[in-house]
Amino acid sequence: MKKVAFFPGSFDPFTKGHADIVERGLRLFDEIIIGIGTNTNKKRYFEIDVIEREIKGAFANDPRIKIVHYDDLTASVAKKYGAQFILRGLRNTTDFEYENTISQVNRQLAKDLETVF
Repeated sequence: MKKVAFFPGSFDPFTKGHADIVERGLRLFDEIIIGIGTNTNKKRYFEIDVIEREIKGAFANDPRIKIVHYDDLTASVAKKYGAQFILRGLRNTTDFEYENTISQVNRQLAKDLETVF
């Protein structure tokens, strides 16, 4: 079975740290779907099409990367695209506390969806 991960975020901007998470994730997963999400609580610095071009440019030669836009629940979108995993990066313990809470909610929404930090 193909292992698919969904990597959600606003990616405003898409950083070297984000690219590193994707590159490391490709060692674990057969495909990574990068989901550019809409967060109504944040004002964007870059338009979504600019962010998408940056991501496409970074992974132009890798067919294992797909990019989607979404404004629905992350767990729902991950399942829609056939992902069994949500891929998230952590910078510090504050990120862990925040992401761990979200992963527990996602687990309630989709019991077979695993979050990988």
